[in-house]
Amino acid sequence: MTIFWLTVIGLLIGTLVILFGGGGAAIYLAILTSVFGLNAAVASSTSLVTALPSLIVGAFNYYRQGQINTKIGNQMLLTAIPVVVIGSLVSKYIPAKIYQLLIGIILVLLGIHMLLQKQVKSASTVKKMRSAHLEAALYGLLAGLMVGVAGMSGGAVIIAGLFLLGLQDFQATATSIYVLVFMTITGAFFHIASGRVDWVAALPLMAGAIAGAFIAPKLAQILAKTKITQYMKPTIAILLIVLGAKSLL
Repeated sequence: MTIFWLTVIGLLIGTLVILFGGGGAAIYLAILTSVFGLNAAVASSTSLVTALPSLIVGAFNYYRQGQINTKIGNQMLLTAIPVVVIGSLVSKYIPAKIYQLLIGIILVLLGIHMLLQKQVKSASTVKKMRSAHLEAALYGLLAGLMVGVAGMSGGAVIIAGLFLLGLQDFQATATSIYVLVFMTITGAFFHIASGRVDWVAALPLMAGAIAGAFIAPKLAQILAKTKITQYMKPTIAILLIVLGAKSLL
């Protein structure tokens, strides 16, 4: 029965995170520690390994749809990957409370910024912005810290940054998944080296998440034709504020 529910949970999480541009590692981490009682080190490694296959499947399907903006994605990766490596190596020296406080503040500020941003720039305008390289690099750096230090996916910062840079709706989602693939591969390597993976929990979660990754891009094509897209940005902004506030409490 546990395997069944892990698969169902993986399916639901895999569909939602691929649909809305998250990696899901933080959600898997919370479930593995609070529900299944894994210790933090094992849960961190297991969550990243679990999220990776579904991210690859999701990115591939979004790529086939032509939704990924690789230019902006690569700008984020230039800073994200080195920071993931550094963060993974120094994570044991960073007090958890200080890190949690910083991440909480960052998420709240990003959420507020998204809600207050009135003028939405088009993707073509973004490419011409002088500050786009710097902004993309900054968001990549912050997300890299989340992956490297805590074993989270970093998807919250990436998707927020892409919306603030002007990408629209599911193009932001697709580009976020693209960035998260490479960040998660790097983070998983270092976290597996320092911990162990609970494959009994990981495999059913992974199977469900992969199925969800096939569903999500097709569902995105359907939803893109509806009015739901206009609610994506404010909804994600509010979620960021809630997540950040929870980290601060």
